[in-house]
Amino acid sequence: MKDPGDSEIGMIAETEHLALRQLTLEDAPFVIELLNQPSFLKYIGDKEVRNVADAHRYLRTGPLASYEKNGYGLFWVGEKATGKPVGICGLIKRESLEDADIGFAFLPEHCRKGYASESGRAVLEHSKRVMGLQRVVAIVQPENQASIGVLEKLGFRYEKMIDVEEKPRTLQLFGIEL
Repeated sequence: MKDPGDSEIGMIAETEHLALRQLTLEDAPFVIELLNQPSFLKYIGDKEVRNVADAHRYLRTGPLASYEKNGYGLFWVGEKATGKPVGICGLIKRESLEDADIGFAFLPEHCRKGYASESGRAVLEHSKRVMGLQRVVAIVQPENQASIGVLEKLGFRYEKMIDVEEKPRTLQLFGIEL
């Protein structure tokens, strides 16, 4: 895995198949498509992003604000070979969790290709090496077996059930020491 550092603005990492970079306002059409996928709505929630203005609001108050405040956030994930966006993967700082929370979502046609685990490994490596984080957690709905499988593949271990204020249901908490 290559870490381009400052050589490309906003670039976080490159893996065998993927490039990870900070999201920008120009990613609005992709964000609209991703955030309205049935799997995103079911497992992550409705962010009420239906048009470009909504996407800009989401980006400004979510990922872009997180980069400024925390030094990390959700990152655009794209295929290196084509430059096409395939999903997002990165860290979220939730008020109700002590540690940064890894999150990921991919367009359906790019699921089951190993992209979630490949980008997840890149985010964890970046978190340890660049951000100096020692621990990362993940929250997931118990019925989301695909995401649980990715987390376990990345080395996360189930810790306990928790209630998270931002999510109105009981979720599984997984953790990993970096």
